[in-house]
Amino acid sequence: MKTLFKPALAALALCAVIQPAIASETKIPAGVFTNAQTADQYLARDNLLGAKVHGPDGKIIGDIEDLIINDYNLVTGVVMGTGGFLGIAEKKVGVNVSALKFEETDGKTKITLTDGTAEILSAVEAYKPTQPRKSLMERAKEKAQEMTDKAAAAAQSAKEGATPALKDAAAKTVDAYEKAKEAAAPAVEAAKDAVNSAVDKA
Repeated sequence: MKTLFKPALAALALCAVIQPAIASETKIPAGVFTNAQTADQYLARDNLLGAKVHGPDGKIIGDIEDLIINDYNLVTGVVMGTGGFLGIAEKKVGVNVSALKFEETDGKTKITLTDGTAEILSAVEAYKPTQPRKSLMERAKEKAQEMTDKAAAAAQSAKEGATPALKDAAAKTVDAYEKAKEAAAPAVEAAKDAVNSAVDKA
């Protein structure tokens, strides 16, 4: 009986190593991904989003809340929140990147809007996006759908990659079972004959 279980255990062990093997054989397309930040690059979350903007007198006049990106995927401006308290009664203004001055001091970036006086910020028209901001529920649904799509894609990829190996393992298991069955056939027949003989004598 132990012989019959060995092929099945081998198949399970094979399944355990299939996924790492598939990952190691995957060919990564050139020029698509990047895994390091170069000296002339920075992350928006680290240096722009949430960064404080100073006025001509050095005082903080607002913070950068979003980026304005054109059809060529280039950052052309920022949306700055100014005034108010903790976001309440805050005014959002659009500022062109070219109007911002960036200075690096002791590893920290200081952003200044030289034309950001209180009078100008009060008079400038508030920034109006062409599309309404998505609600929290809409963003949650999109995130849930994104996670579902990724999980489905991963499952399909694993299924497609593992199918040939699983079929091979299954075929070997069936083959081993058939051989064991054939090997045991004479013993089974002998046992049947012995039982029939005992019954006849009784």
